[in-house]
Amino acid sequence: MPHEIDQTFLALPLRALADAALARARALGAEHADFRFERVRSAAWRLRDAKPSGSADTTDLGYAVRVVHGGAWGFASGVDLTMDAAARVAGQAVAMAKLSAKVIAAAGSDVGRVELAEEPVHAEKTWISSYEVDPFTVPDEDKTGLLAEWSERLLRAEGVAHVDASLLTVHENKFYADTAGTVTTQQRVRLHPQLTAVAVDETTGEFDSMRTIAPPVGRGWEYLTGTGWDWDAELEQIPSLLAEKMRAPSVEAGRYDLVVDPSNLWLTIHESIGHATELDRALGYEAAYAGTSFATFDQLGKLAYGSSAMNVTGDRTAEHGLATIGYDDEGVEAQSWDLVKDGTLVGYQLDRRIAKLTGLGRSNGCAYADSPRHVPVQRMANVSLQPDPGGLSTEDLIGGVERGIYVVGDRSWSIDMQRYNFQFTGQRFFRIENGRLTGQLRDVAYQATTTDFWGSMEKVGGPQTYVLGGAFNCGKAQPGQVAAVSHGCPSALFRGVNILNTTQEAGR
Repeated sequence: MPHEIDQTFLALPLRALADAALARARALGAEHADFRFERVRSAAWRLRDAKPSGSADTTDLGYAVRVVHGGAWGFASGVDLTMDAAARVAGQAVAMAKLSAKVIAAAGSDVGRVELAEEPVHAEKTWISSYEVDPFTVPDEDKTGLLAEWSERLLRAEGVAHVDASLLTVHENKFYADTAGTVTTQQRVRLHPQLTAVAVDETTGEFDSMRTIAPPVGRGWEYLTGTGWDWDAELEQIPSLLAEKMRAPSVEAGRYDLVVDPSNLWLTIHESIGHATELDRALGYEAAYAGTSFATFDQLGKLAYGSSAMNVTGDRTAEHGLATIGYDDEGVEAQSWDLVKDGTLVGYQLDRRIAKLTGLGRSNGCAYADSPRHVPVQRMANVSLQPDPGGLSTEDLIGGVERGIYVVGDRSWSIDMQRYNFQFTGQRFFRIENGRLTGQLRDVAYQATTTDFWGSMEKVGGPQTYVLGGAFNCGKAQPGQVAAVSHGCPSALFRGVNILNTTQEAGR
């Protein structure tokens, strides 16, 4: 049954506040003004050894007015739901723009002037994400009960000493209106369940852990009851995998062929492609906090990012994607586009100002604010490596390796401020010998530069290996903002990648 926008959100004075704010901005001479009203409810439950260890349920509600006045940005936000207050907030935004305009004028250059790329008007549009059951309609005792039951199932297994379990859920409503005539109302749901089993060797004191590889998703409660993931199968495997990991030999450092599972590769995509192709970063706008990018603007259409097997898209439309929307926070309709085509850099992620500044035409809808308190910034789309339509299975990719490692699940990561030099670890590493898996390894990290790593990618798997991974906690901007984003990918084969022994690297 199709969902409708939550009536309690629609009952708020959205239109009246927007009308008051935008009218005031126009009257004060704003060249552009937009109004955004948000209600974001976030809840979390955590269990330790099947017993509750903490919970939270918070709602962020308010509105923001952003203007362009005199070629400068102005921004202000408020929580008072009266027309006078909304008009006052608009006045504050214009005052801030006037102050910023003085700074631009003092610099004696038009470089800092704000102009926005054109966007068609989207009048009276509604968009709702794809889910079946809003997790906030499920009783809290059912949530903690399911997490406790799963935890107990793991604790009953031999060798499992402790279990951590958590569930994060978000219900986000957003109303947007601007002086061009765009009006959108949106609703989306997302959640992230996770369990970690811990084993401890009582004799030596050594310990290790094994975490579920189920990704966070833009789905509802149905995800925990069998839609989109087989939880029973994964929970059944974890104890034996953890026991094998505890006994596994330490890896011998050197060069290996890698078959990387989507549960690991999504994070490498996020760090080495997703952030590197944010054009504000490539132009230096994030240098003070999040760094720059080796994929500089002058290399568009030229940079050999990887092998010819590499095709990467930015996508705001993928079903169940964490960064999937109908319209962004500048009123731009969601799109899908190429970032890397046949191994060459061909596109970036854009908002309206960056699109206009660089002459790249229309924004591809990458403006987002995580709260009504924050100004929209350029944020990541669902950045995904595309499968080979006739590609191999994961088993067949492994079958083509004589000496290598199969990498499953993400763990720690490290990458430089230009998104170029990195090393990543994982949850599970399996030795490959003569095309077969021959047991787990420990202390593994793979290390490369971005272009060397993606250049070594010989094959990508077929659609049957494709999984949409992702994270709830991508950080950017000052003041800091957090956004959820998905990254789809197939399994992939990489040749001759440098493998470190993390224990040896740590001097132990």
